[in-house]
This record gives sequence, C-alpha cells and structure tokens, in this order.
Amino acid sequence: MATKLKTTVKKTAVKKPVVKAEKVVKTVKAPVGKKAAKRIEETVVPVPGIEKQEVIAKFQVKEGDTGSPEVQVALLTARIEKLVGHLKANPSDNHSRRGLLGIVSKRRRLLNYLNKKDAKRYKDIAAKLGLGK
Repeated sequence: MATKLKTTVKKTAVKKPVVKAEKVVKTVKAPVGKKAAKRIEETVVPVPGIEKQEVIAKFQVKEGDTGSPEVQVALLTARIEKLVGHLKANPSDNHSRRGLLGIVSKRRRLLNYLNKKDAKRYKDIAAKLGLGK
C-alpha cells in the first residue's frame, strides 16, 4: 500500500547580481629584509551611464565634480522625471510611487541645505531645473 510520490523540479533562470564595485587585489613584493609581501586592495568603480554623465557635465561646479548639491539635485530631478513618466503609464504601481516620494523629499532636503548655505546657488539651480517653491 505504499504509494510513490512524484516530485517535479521547476528550473528557473537565475539572474546574476549587478556588480556595483569590484575589488582588485594586487600583491607587491616585499623589500629586502621584510618578511611578507604586501597586499593592496583597489576598488574599481564602473563608469556611470551616458545620460548620467551628461547631467553631471551640465551641472558640475568644477571639473570632476560629482557630489556637489547642484549635481545631486539635477540627478534626482532626472530620476523623478523618469518615474513620473512610468507612473503615468502604470498608475497602480504603488511601490514606485513610494520610491518617488522618497526621491522628492531627498531633493527637497538638498535644496533646503543649498538655500541655507548659499541662496544664489539655490536660485541658479532652481531656475536651471525649472523648480519653484
């Protein structure tokens, strides 16, 4: 009266995680008289996308600037515009709507900081991006 159970295995495609930064380990020979070789770890950061590079180039304060409030606000504004377009096409996507609210509040905090620090820079970035309080 023993019954055999059938088991099925469902094969699914496994997505590889996106690599954000890669560590490269180099071994350097120790100088004469030293006991062990030295290991140096370098972090290799991937290059941002073309759209992101364009926004950074347009709003950077000086050459190589990627972290100034102006650049951060401009990047957040670009993400907000993309998400608004997505939400118009998918009005019931509440997860993206919540993400949008977080991005908008982060941009507002950066703008408030910039307004306190330097009102002229705040007015310039608000005029360039078409933002108004």
